[in-house]
Amino acid sequence: MITLHAECVINGQNELGEGPVWDDRLGELFWVDIEGLKLHRYKPSDSKQQEYKLEQKAGSAVPAQDGSWILALQDGFYRFDLATGQSELLIHTPDGKQGNRLNDGKCDSSGRFWAGTMSAKWQKDGTLYTLETGNALTPRHPGVVCSNGLAWSSDGKLMYYIDSGEALVNVFDYDAATGEITNKRTAITYPEGQGGPDGMSIDTEDMLWIGHWGGWQVSRWNPRTGEKLVTVEVPVKNVTSCAFGGENLDELYITTTRVGNTEDELKDQPNAGGLFRVKPGVKGLPVARAKV
Repeated sequence: MITLHAECVINGQNELGEGPVWDDRLGELFWVDIEGLKLHRYKPSDSKQQEYKLEQKAGSAVPAQDGSWILALQDGFYRFDLATGQSELLIHTPDGKQGNRLNDGKCDSSGRFWAGTMSAKWQKDGTLYTLETGNALTPRHPGVVCSNGLAWSSDGKLMYYIDSGEALVNVFDYDAATGEITNKRTAITYPEGQGGPDGMSIDTEDMLWIGHWGGWQVSRWNPRTGEKLVTVEVPVKNVTSCAFGGENLDELYITTTRVGNTEDELKDQPNAGGLFRVKPGVKGLPVARAKV
């Protein structure tokens, strides 16, 4: 087992930092603070930072082909303009009527934006959706407690998926042409005492990198064997997600949170809610952009 240590890049004190994504066109990292109602951006080359105040909680954000961004906000999907900071509703999700909100999301190679809801009652009443061209919203996987990390294998035949209501990473057979997912089964079972699986990324070797909520780490896993390969220690209890970035996509950026801790626990975590980084020795893949 290899153990690495992440460094704090920005001690941002995010309430609930989530959903990091590297925009290779801009050379910048974006992420959301769900509870803080913000979209953040950071340019490592000159350390420039910017934040946008949002009207709703944002579970995730992805770049679109046309240069805009698509946000998975509390009640639906919105197009966001970086120049003006304004958002425009694309479509509401039916889940909003029962108090659920959109959470983590990513685009597949065909430009579909996959994002699912998390249950307001922590029950299996959430749904994983896709948003496609023409604002077509399709429910893909119902019965979800807390829709979270997503990743696709390099050959485009498998989709990995985390429902944080389970201590599992599931895998589906995936049809890139239609977006159909079938044959759900377990790829990774989380061991007790290491927290639960949250956000996820995949490297060029098809290994998964997963944030541990309550586990003080990001870890690398072989989804074909279920074996844990690397532990990246983070000095924050609730580690939410990770994404490859940097000019060569060889840096792993890690988001964390302040929520989920008592005041006494936060005293021992001065960098809780910060953005972290590590050089893991492998590279990631360029971001897939939304075609909506």
